[in-house]
Amino acid sequence: QVQLAESGGGLVQAGGSLRLSCAASGRTLDNYAVGWFRQAQGKEREFVVSINRGGGSTVYADSVKGRFTISRTNAGNTVYLQMNSLKPEDTAVYYCAVFDSMTGRYKYWGQGTQVTVSS
Repeated sequence: QVQLAESGGGLVQAGGSLRLSCAASGRTLDNYAVGWFRQAQGKEREFVVSINRGGGSTVYADSVKGRFTISRTNAGNTVYLQMNSLKPEDTAVYYCAVFDSMTGRYKYWGQGTQVTVSS
């Protein structure tokens, strides 16, 4: 079992930046790929970005490429999402999740952190 806790959300003006953190407890994150997802009010949850176990491979949604950066600490239990040049359409609850290779799906999820970008 992996417990995840997101933090770092808040209210920011368009063009601003935030850094989200995803901290794990229960198990180390070293052996897992981790993803960030977001869900805006009234919309489906959508994929934002993922990072593989070693941190050398990342995948970004087109909507955030060039603005968001995912990273993870070496031998640590935290994954970060640096969000720059934020837009009002980035407003959503952001979730981190751990990919379970045995089931082929994101199995463990945090409770989410709200990001609100004002115009």
